[in-house]
Amino acid sequence: MDTATHEIASDIFRISTFVPEIGPTGFTFNQFLIRADEPLLFHTGPRAMFPAVHAAVAKLLPAESLKWITFGHVESDECGSMNQWLEAAPQAVVAHGEVGCMVSLNDLADRPPRALQHDEVLDLGGKRVRHLDTPHVPHCWEARLLFEETTRTLLCGDLFTQVGNVPALTSNDIVEPAKEAELLFKASCLTPTTGSTIRSLASLEPAVLGVMHGSSFNGDCVKALHDLATVYDGLLATAGPTP
Repeated sequence: MDTATHEIASDIFRISTFVPEIGPTGFTFNQFLIRADEPLLFHTGPRAMFPAVHAAVAKLLPAESLKWITFGHVESDECGSMNQWLEAAPQAVVAHGEVGCMVSLNDLADRPPRALQHDEVLDLGGKRVRHLDTPHVPHCWEARLLFEETTRTLLCGDLFTQVGNVPALTSNDIVEPAKEAELLFKASCLTPTTGSTIRSLASLEPAVLGVMHGSSFNGDCVKALHDLATVYDGLLATAGPTP
């Protein structure tokens, strides 16, 4: 496994590890570091990737200076090394939505987490991140996303998942690859509000989409979100009982 780092927006870095054994053509696991007065990590990666991710962070800033540990929902690829990061960064605080803290993180985190209200903003000093509750989008009750307001970067977790060893940042279409990945993995919740929740993100008018699995995107993000919502509307309309 190789871990690479690319700046996808000003002082926002994609830390990516490609695992060739997952899926038909391999799979990327991406974390995002926001460099600010109070540095923030979005996604920790699983425990086994901690040494590689820690080394990548340490090339950008003192790893022990990390202030905020965040992620979209409670799964091992998103927060498996959460407590390793809490040990490595003594001042760090896990921040998540109220539901995530209530159902999981109050128990799982080695230090008490910070529960955020929907639309609450963390001022990192030079960067500002807005917490957005997105229940069951793409999956899990506690699902949430972060929007960095100064660069208009939407850290969108598992939305737009793509397979393969892809570029760090692209302006090419990511909707069709995301549809193909959804048909392969069937990972997303299909509910009557899936499409509308994704469309609501378009109102933020993001300039960059930080994607957890696959390329980040700096093309027409508003159109991409509307198109992805339409994909899920179609999948919901044609969904039948699980075999």
